[in-house]
Amino acid sequence: MTIFTHFKKFAAAATVLASFTVAGIAHAETKIVVGYQQIVGPFIAAIADGRFDAAAKEAGYEIDWRQFSSAGDITTALASGDVPIGVIGSTGTAAAATRGVDLQLFWILDNIGKSEALVARNGSGIEKPEDLKGKKVAVPFVSTSHFHLLVGMTKVWNIDPREVEILNLKPPQIVAAWQRGDIDAAYVWPPALSEIQKTGKTISDSEVIGAASVPTFDGLVVDKAWAAENPKLMEAFTKVLAQSYADYNANKASWTVDSAPVKDIVKLIGGDGPSTVEALGLLSFPNADEQASDTWLGGGAVKALTESAKFLVEQKQISKSLDDYAPFVNADFAKAVK
Repeated sequence: MTIFTHFKKFAAAATVLASFTVAGIAHAETKIVVGYQQIVGPFIAAIADGRFDAAAKEAGYEIDWRQFSSAGDITTALASGDVPIGVIGSTGTAAAATRGVDLQLFWILDNIGKSEALVARNGSGIEKPEDLKGKKVAVPFVSTSHFHLLVGMTKVWNIDPREVEILNLKPPQIVAAWQRGDIDAAYVWPPALSEIQKTGKTISDSEVIGAASVPTFDGLVVDKAWAAENPKLMEAFTKVLAQSYADYNANKASWTVDSAPVKDIVKLIGGDGPSTVEALGLLSFPNADEQASDTWLGGGAVKALTESAKFLVEQKQISKSLDDYAPFVNADFAKAVK
């Protein structure tokens, strides 16, 4: 977080400079960095069309939007204090909380379902998940895709992960490696997923694997202390989230290839219109009342984080899990705007 500070006023110009400062305080005196990823949805559309920026300005803030390639990068930025608000999946949130990042999950961006999938490249010889043995599979580590890939191997397909060469690649790197023929399969989300599906076969997805374990989701997290110190921004930010999600769920049929929201999403995170519309259809976006319910921030998210952390311990991604993940989930902001 970067704070714009005022220079001390010289006594001789106290009256003039004081009036200038008061006039300027309503404008973006505080600049914050918000990290996002290449994940389609109402959140990205509201970034692109300026709704968040307008609301933040009214509250006295300026947002510096920064795109990150992975949850791991955003977690590092959160831990360092450089990014107070960021997008992380359920698995990344569990890992970050366990490692001591004092964050709170305050909004469920999406229920992932079919929008994260395991795809085998044409010509790889992989027809079903069990064929992954001895193959190269790429996935962004400590992501929801990574979690469900490992769950699928150990709890669904009876594969020892050590029998598979699992590579830690970010979504853009996955697409490049796929096009070079360096990998046999990948587990990832749009727009990278849409790209590799053009020359590959989907052999499983997070809806199937989630039914055998726990659902995965993408969420917005905030540094706990920062949220407490900046209630105006949190209120303004969450209001835009609630409005944009309500608008989408009421008018999703109008989000076509030629619609402004879809074009905005493509412009901001890449991909193309048809793939973006398809990706939107694979996700569900909880409204504010659903956010605060027992299904999500009222209880379900805590269960998902708990199970994710236990599995990460089993896979030696983290050394131990916490006894309680409830302190890392905050439904108050969603309750205030529902």
